Amino acid sequence: MKKLYVTGIGPGGMEDCTIRADRALSESEVIIGYTAYLDLVRGRFPDKDYHSTPMGGELARVRMAFGSAAAGHTTCLICSGDAGVYGMAGPALFMAGSYPDVSVEVIPGVTAATGAAAILGAPLMNDFCVISLSDDLTPQAVIEKRLRAAAAGDFACALYNPRSRRRPRALAVAVKTLMDAGLPADTPCGLAGRIGREGAWSRITALQELADDTQVDMFTTVVIGNSRTRVADGRLVTARGYEGEEGRG
Repeated sequence: MKKLYVTGIGPGGMEDCTIRADRALSESEVIIGYTAYLDLVRGRFPDKDYHSTPMGGELARVRMAFGSAAAGHTTCLICSGDAGVYGMAGPALFMAGSYPDVSVEVIPGVTAATGAAAILGAPLMNDFCVISLSDDLTPQAVIEKRLRAAAAGDFACALYNPRSRRRPRALAVAVKTLMDAGLPADTPCGLAGRIGREGAWSRITALQELADDTQVDMFTTVVIGNSRTRVADGRLVTARGYEGEEGRG
C-alpha cells in the first residue's frame, strides 16, 4: 500500500519531535511542508527529497503530498505542533477519498499550547481551551464569541496566532473581549515565543498588560489563566483542587 504520513513535528526544533514523528520522517523518501518547517528537520534528514509551498498554500501542499505518495514514494507531509490541531490532518483526510490507493497515517505531535505551558509552569492543569485569533478561516465575530464563552466558563486559554502585520490589533481586541466578558484585569497570563527555536523567550504578566506587548507575533503562544491560576515561585500554575496545593509556594 502506498503511504502518506501526516506529521506534527512539534512547536520548534527536533528536541520536541516525538519518536513516532522521527520514525515517519526517517522512513519517508519525500518530505513536504511550509519552507520554515522544512528547515527545522532538514539538518537531521539531509538526504530526503524536499518540496514546499508558501504560507497559505495548504491545499496545494496536500495535493502535492498525495501526488508523491500515489507515484509510489513514501511521503511525509509535515506541519508544526500537532497535525490534528490547526494542522494538515484535516485537509489531508478530506482529500484522501480521491486517492484510494494511498494509506494515510496521522502522527501526533507536541502542540504549542502544551509546549508553552511547560515553559511557563503548569497553567493548563484543569479544563482549558485553545483559540486561534487568525480570521483567515474563522470570522472575527466567531472568534470573539468563543473568547466570551471561554471567559464565561472560567477556562484557562491558549491563544494561537495573536498578531500579524495584517492583524496588529488582534491580541488587543481579544484582551478587551475577555475583560468585557468579566475576566479580571489582573488575571495571570504568560507568553512564550519561538518555542524550541533560536531566540526563544517567555514572560509572565497580567491580562491588562498583554495588549501592548510589542514582542508578540505569529510565533508567540499566549496563555491566559482562570480564576484559580496563580504565580508560584515565578511560574504560572493553575490549581486543580488537590488538598492544600494552593497553600504551597
